[in-house]
Amino acid sequence: MTQIQIQVQEDQTLDARGLLCPMPIVKTAKAMKTLEPGQVLKLMSTDRGSVADVPAWAEGTGNEVLDSHQEGDTFVFLVRKGKVA
Repeated sequence: MTQIQIQVQEDQTLDARGLLCPMPIVKTAKAMKTLEPGQVLKLMSTDRGSVADVPAWAEGTGNEVLDSHQEGDTFVFLVRKGKVA
């Protein structure tokens, strides 16, 4: 079976490294308001709470986490803006 990997290009990047809860989510919500539905925000955070907070926030606001992974001590999320948010 062949696995296809799709590259997602972010429309905006938010560097929230060094910020503690709830600031990564507060800044993410503010940044998402500047995007059009379907656009993608790349969030970088060092707050371990982001691993649970970002997906929960996205689900509750009608946005979609396309990818989440860790690069060193940084948690990286690609979040697509939904129609409702």
